[in-house]
Amino acid sequence: MTINTTEIDTLIVGGGQAGIAVSEHLGKQGVPHLILERDRLAERWRSQRWDSLVTNGPVWHDRFPGLTFEDLKGDEFAPKERVADYLVEYAEMNKSPYKTGVEVQSVVRNEGKPGFTVTASDGVYSVNRVVVATGPFQVPSIPPIAPQDTHLTQMHSTGYFNPEQLPKGGVLVVGAGSSGVQIADELNRAGKQVYLSVGPHDRPPRRYRDRDFVWWLGVLGLWDKEEVEAGREHVTIAVSGARGGETIDFRRLANEGIQLVGVTAEFADGRVVFNDDLNKNINDGDANYFSVLDAADAYIERNGLDLPEEPQAREVLADPHCMTHPIRELNLAEAGITSIIWATGFKQDFSWLQVDAFDENNKPKHARGVSSEPGIYFVGLPWLSRRGSTFIWGVWHDAKHVADHIKTQRKYSQYQSGKPA
Repeated sequence: MTINTTEIDTLIVGGGQAGIAVSEHLGKQGVPHLILERDRLAERWRSQRWDSLVTNGPVWHDRFPGLTFEDLKGDEFAPKERVADYLVEYAEMNKSPYKTGVEVQSVVRNEGKPGFTVTASDGVYSVNRVVVATGPFQVPSIPPIAPQDTHLTQMHSTGYFNPEQLPKGGVLVVGAGSSGVQIADELNRAGKQVYLSVGPHDRPPRRYRDRDFVWWLGVLGLWDKEEVEAGREHVTIAVSGARGGETIDFRRLANEGIQLVGVTAEFADGRVVFNDDLNKNINDGDANYFSVLDAADAYIERNGLDLPEEPQAREVLADPHCMTHPIRELNLAEAGITSIIWATGFKQDFSWLQVDAFDENNKPKHARGVSSEPGIYFVGLPWLSRRGSTFIWGVWHDAKHVADHIKTQRKYSQYQSGKPA
């Protein structure tokens, strides 16, 4: 049987924000390329996020440079479906070539000739370069401590859409980053008894002195910070754009009825045990919050800005009962908990990428997305070049660097002796 082989200079694997950004830059560079996406463009925004989700940053900030959200005001937060439509619109605006419903199954370097052979669900591709744009949110991660109890409804945050899908009874939400805290708040407002397991986190102010926190992190140089501190590669950020945006305050959430607990340690015999770290985690989050306020105040004074003072931002509620008397253990049945939502992040899966581009821990080896394996590139990974690399605006800049590198390599490969390149 003859297998048809499609030849293309550069193949982009993944049709989310990273792949779409790379395509824009390659198009401007005149590099023939194709996006392969196993679902629809920007599919994860549509089917792996809860119904009420909006962006965590305002639309003046969380966008590509070349297209605004014309139907939303600058300080508003875009609903998830609007973000997906925006990304599709951006791809169409730039005439990005793409095929959807195609899954890449393997990438193997050719022997005796340049490039790679890519096997996909729709055939074989012969390519010179591969850009891996599958992003940081690949495989939902549920820790092995999850109880094997058929009486409990359990799901990852990607499988949660609204309170109505859960059975009657209380809910334990494990993880208090942006997803976990917003889901817990929504469930509490829907009348559920919610237990929220709070781990280490950063807790920036939503707004401070008439500026959104994304502006503060920008002018303070934190988004463009290039060197990650040891142990802070995957720090959880508790922030929300829900209901117009508000600062996450765990003490307030407790006063509104959410039971805060420490990190979930283990399940056994119908019980769940929590670490004795709730107060430390919340106080450390407070310290991060006040560090942003301090840095903002110093920036205002240093630059002579006329921004309104906001002393109430430094007011702290009294510790609620769940902090002064922390819960260390619960009988799930007695507590009425019938559901567990795991807001515990994601793992990456590069098993299909059969090239020498990974270290001893199976993590990509690269410099600003340029892999140790010539011709293989990564875009959309955390800290690819800076703190903001996984955000829409951050991935755009990383994509440009990768596209420029590809253009330069094409120039060398097309060189013919005695002729201008």
